[in-house]
Amino acid sequence: MTTRHDIRNVAIVAHVDHGKTTLVDAMLKQAGAFAAHQHLDDRMMDSNDLEREKGITILAKNTAVKYHPKEGGAPITINIIDTPGHADFGGEVERGLSMVDAVVLLVDASEGPLPQTRFVLRKALQAKMPVILCINKTDRPDSRIDEVVNETYDLFLDLDATEEQIEFPIVYACARDGVASLTKPEDGTVPADSENLEPFFSTILSTVPAPEYDEAAPLQAHVTNLDADNFLGRIALVRVEQGELRKGQTVTWIKRDGSQSNVRITELLMTEALTRKPAEVAGPGDICAVAGFPDIMIGETLADPENPIALPLITVDEPAISMTIGTNTSPMVGRGGSGKGADAKSVVKDRKVTARQVKDRLDRELIGNVSLRVLDTERPDAWEVQGRGELALAILVEQMRREGFELTIGKPQVVTQVVDGKVHEPVERMTVDVPEEHMGAVTQLMGIRKGRMDNMSNHGSGWVRMEFVVPSRGLIGFRTEFLTNTRGTGIAHSIHEGLEPWFGELKTRNNGSLVADRAGSVTPFAMINLQERGVLFTAPGTEVYEGMIIGENSRADDMDVNITKEKKLTNMRAASADNTENVVPPRNLSLEQSLEFCRDDECVEVTPEAVRIRKVVLDQKERGRTSSRAKR
Repeated sequence: MTTRHDIRNVAIVAHVDHGKTTLVDAMLKQAGAFAAHQHLDDRMMDSNDLEREKGITILAKNTAVKYHPKEGGAPITINIIDTPGHADFGGEVERGLSMVDAVVLLVDASEGPLPQTRFVLRKALQAKMPVILCINKTDRPDSRIDEVVNETYDLFLDLDATEEQIEFPIVYACARDGVASLTKPEDGTVPADSENLEPFFSTILSTVPAPEYDEAAPLQAHVTNLDADNFLGRIALVRVEQGELRKGQTVTWIKRDGSQSNVRITELLMTEALTRKPAEVAGPGDICAVAGFPDIMIGETLADPENPIALPLITVDEPAISMTIGTNTSPMVGRGGSGKGADAKSVVKDRKVTARQVKDRLDRELIGNVSLRVLDTERPDAWEVQGRGELALAILVEQMRREGFELTIGKPQVVTQVVDGKVHEPVERMTVDVPEEHMGAVTQLMGIRKGRMDNMSNHGSGWVRMEFVVPSRGLIGFRTEFLTNTRGTGIAHSIHEGLEPWFGELKTRNNGSLVADRAGSVTPFAMINLQERGVLFTAPGTEVYEGMIIGENSRADDMDVNITKEKKLTNMRAASADNTENVVPPRNLSLEQSLEFCRDDECVEVTPEAVRIRKVVLDQKERGRTSSRAKR
């Protein structure tokens, strides 16, 4: 086997918000990827609008830096894959790991290993990859570096790491300041014996194995990601395993079903920093982009026409959560905005309301999202979409909404499986960090949701960390209630833990809904009379329709109310005319909160301008007949 010493491929994996993207920023700047006069944003790799808004990485992205060793010699290309930290985007992590030869595990110096750290590390260890541990944010006032390193060792042992994998190098860093060191600094301080990331770069060169290849082997390149270009069409991001790819070369495209066809590579691009530049040839170990394949899919292989050998397909974990996505069926379909002028269709370019448009968009999402599934339902205008978690599905809906789609979204459900004749459901491992005074409230909240406490530790800082195993459906709607009970101080993270036998019936939402009984505009007079009945979701002037949920009832059952009632004006001066009453500001629910709030007989209407919750059956009398039949 021959080794290419001029290249290294590494993925950076971590829990959410432990500093992956900030570290990649610092690596790009210090490797001289940008000119001195260039204006640079923070978190350059988070190029998606939603990623910037939510502060998380959603898509795995690659970049490359040219590193010039201190001792001289030819520059070395380091291909870096920035992966999401959230387990809901686990398909992106698995895809990213298929492109690299080692991983950098980033751990916060205060928070230590969290559920998603376990998830991404487990994937790396299963792939038999060497690991570099990077303790980030050493300058945090509450950092506890020694304890975090010991917790990470425990995690490696817990995940059955081999002796070679446990002998990992440790780098201490403050990615925000662009400083790394191999010497442990004092807690709460930036490493003092270094001024840059040089120790980190040298650790990557010494730990990450250089790609090996057989000079006599035929061409093999693995498709690991997809992109699109207005001029080139679909672009496939590939890792060359054996042989060489050249611009203009004819290769055999081996599809997922095993069929083969010969196709010419029309364009070959190599990544430098944040841009792709045309190239003539890509060799073993290179990560490059190729065009010329109109329908290529992730996991397929480009091979030698004379000796085509397929690489294994990329496999991902099974979906755990599903929701029904269909066309908008409410009375306000196709209208823009709310309040005055809502009767006239507002001018929204490319408003998409037909079943064909929704199905085409879901099919397009399947091309690049390996962890998603779309199944047909009994209705021709609705589809069951299965994914890893609630957040991943909510992100898909938010993206579609911004593209002009109007949708009806059903309550999230869990994907069950039958094992040995018994129904099993997905369970999650939930790690909760809360102040000591809220420990009882969280334990009670988890008890209602059939959560089982596995571990509890007190760091002596006034905070308690608890680990629960809880059914996935118990966590639908959990986050809002959790933040309310902990006064917004609690931190909760969960990952998929496998399947367990059905836990039985769960009742998570105790309060009913306030349902509008007629169409019209919300009036302040009606709101003042209704706000003592519960919490309202609609502001004055909002357009409502029969069956739309306008608030949360303070009691367990649903209540049909008239929120459009106007104050009758007379020519008599009332004794209470000068009394003023205040309208309590409504609670504005985000898309995720609306999905959490839903009951089984409710759904969410999503349009570019608004998110509304409604009953599946809008007619008040029909709902009454259905409930009375159910009681009988």
